[in-house]
Amino acid sequence: MNIQDLTAIEIINNIKKKNITCEEVLKSCFECIEKKEPQINAFLDIYYDDAIEKAKQIDRKIINNDKTEKLAGLPIAIKDNICIKNKKTTCASKILNNYISPYHATVIEKLIENDAIFIGKTNMDEFAMGSSTETSAFKITRNPNNINCIPGGSSGGSAACVAAKMVPVSLGSDTGGSIRQPAALCGIIGIKPTYGRVSRYGLIAFASSLDQIGVFSRSVEDIALILEIISGYDPNDSTSVDMPVENYCESLQEQIKDIKIGLPKEYFVKELDSEIKNNILNAVKKFEDLGCNIEEVSLPHTEYAVGVYYIIASSEASANLARYDGVKYGYRAEEINNLIDMYKKTRGKGFGQEVKRRIILGTYALSAGYYDAYYLKAQKVRTLIKQDFEKVFNKVDVLITPTSPNEAFKIGEKIDNPLEMYLSDIFTIPVNLAGLPAISIPCGFTVNKLPIGMQIIGKLFDEKTILKLAWNFLNRG
Repeated sequence: MNIQDLTAIEIINNIKKKNITCEEVLKSCFECIEKKEPQINAFLDIYYDDAIEKAKQIDRKIINNDKTEKLAGLPIAIKDNICIKNKKTTCASKILNNYISPYHATVIEKLIENDAIFIGKTNMDEFAMGSSTETSAFKITRNPNNINCIPGGSSGGSAACVAAKMVPVSLGSDTGGSIRQPAALCGIIGIKPTYGRVSRYGLIAFASSLDQIGVFSRSVEDIALILEIISGYDPNDSTSVDMPVENYCESLQEQIKDIKIGLPKEYFVKELDSEIKNNILNAVKKFEDLGCNIEEVSLPHTEYAVGVYYIIASSEASANLARYDGVKYGYRAEEINNLIDMYKKTRGKGFGQEVKRRIILGTYALSAGYYDAYYLKAQKVRTLIKQDFEKVFNKVDVLITPTSPNEAFKIGEKIDNPLEMYLSDIFTIPVNLAGLPAISIPCGFTVNKLPIGMQIIGKLFDEKTILKLAWNFLNRG
């Protein structure tokens, strides 16, 4: 068997049946990384020795017929803004270049409890600020479908390593589309759960009211399994919601007949690339063939979402990133004259251009005299966007939209045009503002042979329905 072609669940089943060993799986992953990583640049850190040692431990348990947990040695890659104890967590920033995390994120603890093995940390846009993984302080990740193109962002490394079959599953974070957009551009599946469904404890904050950890894979079953494991209440996270986690795997193959699907007209405007639009509409016909009811709906405040997002996200980033000042941890500038000089030089040299741009924008929006005009108004419009979704979900069960307005663009094409780059997330941002769950699944290719992604948006805490629709589309459509 070719291990790299197996899904996560197939790998787990084969390990448990003793058809393959954990060590064989890990070595296969590392061989693939060795071959493809020089071109793709998906990883910032690779844990070869630790991973092989853990694989040997799990293999011994299996040989002795001891109890193995759900993941049975499954290799997983982790975005470099999620803390793993005693490992570097840099957020792809010079300012955290040598930061070693003293604790595990809650999602990491849950994966360890289930016998996951961490392959390494993946590249990302610096502090998750970007849509192309070009703002990383260390390297530019490339799209496995075309290495001259971006993989999307900010979780570009996590998406690229799964798309290149270096690893079956990875974790990312999504603040305004940072899982779904790279999943779409790389041609894989990526889910952003409901805000509060998965603990953010140990996720280094960008915008606290928007950030959420999610999963990448090439199979809906894999997404359902990992999401089930990492979801749940965590007393360490005040935004974590105390409600039971459903068995997502069990309900995947249920029929989707009579599910009501809404198509928001604001997402199918004439400016949308016609190739992407036609592809999504053809995909919707498959849902119709499976017995779903389709109707056009309206989310009238969608046009304000990007503006609202960049005020709120930048304001929260400005507050969250104030802690990186050279005093407690991370990079500290040399040749300093006094405390203020240290702050200025450390932050000036430690942060990249995009991070500085957003800190300045956020600080301005929160400043005296402008707070009401910008930040407060943005929060009011955010409420209107949320209410749009609430009204629509009284009529339909899910919404279907494109994930990205364009195919993967060339590296360097938009890096000097921030406004154009920001519009890459125009279809994903409203979901974060409303705290809803959404999944991106592949639904075709452009004439340039680059993937197209379709976004399925669900009601609050209804991951079950969007996963079920995704599975039916990919397996019965």
